[in-house]
Amino acid sequence: MDRKLPFVLAITGASGSVYGLRLLQYLLEIEHPVELLVSRGALQVMREEMDLVFAEDLQAELITYLSLPADSPLTLHRLENYGASVASGSYRTMGMAVAPCSLGTLGSIASGLTESLIHRAAAVTLKEKRPLTILLREMPFGQIQIKHMLTLSEAGATVACASPGFYHKPQSVSDMIDFVVGRVLDQFGFDHSLFKRWKEDAKPIHKVTSK
Repeated sequence: MDRKLPFVLAITGASGSVYGLRLLQYLLEIEHPVELLVSRGALQVMREEMDLVFAEDLQAELITYLSLPADSPLTLHRLENYGASVASGSYRTMGMAVAPCSLGTLGSIASGLTESLIHRAAAVTLKEKRPLTILLREMPFGQIQIKHMLTLSEAGATVACASPGFYHKPQSVSDMIDFVVGRVLDQFGFDHSLFKRWKEDAKPIHKVTSK
């Protein structure tokens, strides 16, 4: 009963892969188990936006890049593996975040498609009525995308936009990233201090910037 239920995290091919990486980093820093799904598009975005090029062992290389212990509770899944734990509703998790979520992934999940393990895991999360947060990084939104967002919201998902606040007076890009990541964590009930909350005096912690 004391076992922490794993957090399912999908990083897809939208701009803003740093949000997913920072979320992964934070969860593993607090030793929370993570079931990770990374699309090919996400790897391409990481290469374009962050000059990150990974070779064969993505899991080990991510752990090294994020300056985490080698024994961090991370499980990386192949997207074609429909026999993975997260493909089944009987495998208990605390929920799932897609951060960032590409518009293609948004449409696939909203349409009930299961063309990859990311889509399947999201469908499982919804049908089991577990928290699902979709983090979009796009502007403007077209009518089709807005309809997809409404569909997912009506199905029980939380649709969020990667829009940092400024009332906490961010001093760096890292501060703005932590604000967005912190708001995603809020949807799952994590007690954190990644940013100074409105009318609170708490100071940010875990200030690890991307290399």
